[in-house]
Amino acid sequence: MAGRVRSRVRVRGLVQAVYFRQSTRRAAEAAGVAGWVRNLADGSVEALFEGAEDAVAELVAFCRVGPADARVHTVEVTREAPRGITGFAIHESAG
Repeated sequence: MAGRVRSRVRVRGLVQAVYFRQSTRRAAEAAGVAGWVRNLADGSVEALFEGAEDAVAELVAFCRVGPADARVHTVEVTREAPRGITGFAIHESAG
């Protein structure tokens, strides 16, 4: 898995009911990044991105802005060891 990175992202602000998950999935698929995205009960969005370092960085940058109707206040990023996951999914809300 050389050259692959994995980042878990927590996005807070007005990030639910603004197509954040769908927009994130489209951006991830376009960038060739694997992982998932889901809404959390506290109103935030959590995402996991795995892929080439520059592609994952592109997705993290997307999360700092979000889709047009989003109002992102904070983004927390945690690096994890890559696990070789494939595909990208929208998970049901957690919480």
